[in-house]
Amino acid sequence: MNLYRQGGKRLFDLAIVVLAAPVWLPLTFVVWLLVRGKLGAPAFFHQPRPGWRGEVFEIWKFRTMTDARDTHGNLLPDLERLTPFGRWLRRTSLDELPELFNVLRGDMSLVGPRPLLIRYLPRYSPEQARRHDVRPGITGLAQIKGRNDITWEEKFRLDVWYVDHLTCWLDIKILFLTMGKVLVREGVVEPATGIHQEFMGGARTDTEKSPE
Repeated sequence: MNLYRQGGKRLFDLAIVVLAAPVWLPLTFVVWLLVRGKLGAPAFFHQPRPGWRGEVFEIWKFRTMTDARDTHGNLLPDLERLTPFGRWLRRTSLDELPELFNVLRGDMSLVGPRPLLIRYLPRYSPEQARRHDVRPGITGLAQIKGRNDITWEEKFRLDVWYVDHLTCWLDIKILFLTMGKVLVREGVVEPATGIHQEFMGGARTDTEKSPE
């Protein structure tokens, strides 16, 4: 496990992403064309997120919302800017294809705790903060165990368990189970609601508009 954690996991990520490039690169190009045609430029959404050891990086996704503004020049609420096409991108997880470039850059891994918002960093307990002891992932243990249907406390418990039990076999298992979850859309919050629970620290939660 130590060899995998110290270097094997990175080689595993690169091997999978490079070998699968003939599939995901053309698909990414097609989705880019669709986003440009339906939502205009830019086609990508990017946002700073905390990664390994809490170091900040820019996560990249396909844009799912328009830039529609009110008469004062302010962006309209998220739900008014989220188009049917954007909802479809989110339901199919195709909006996350650009994160494969984050994996190539070394910002992310294929499997690991999902990178959350920077403002959450001071709200973690010392135990919860251990989720940053590995690179964040495109998918993770919490995603196959319930995604948005489980509490923040359960998500972080699963994230830390993953950090402590990291193996190549576990990553392979999570990747295969993720493909099944995506196909049946299990545990996915319907984008039309646009509401996720914000982590406030401890057991407190509030609601927030869903990000891109």
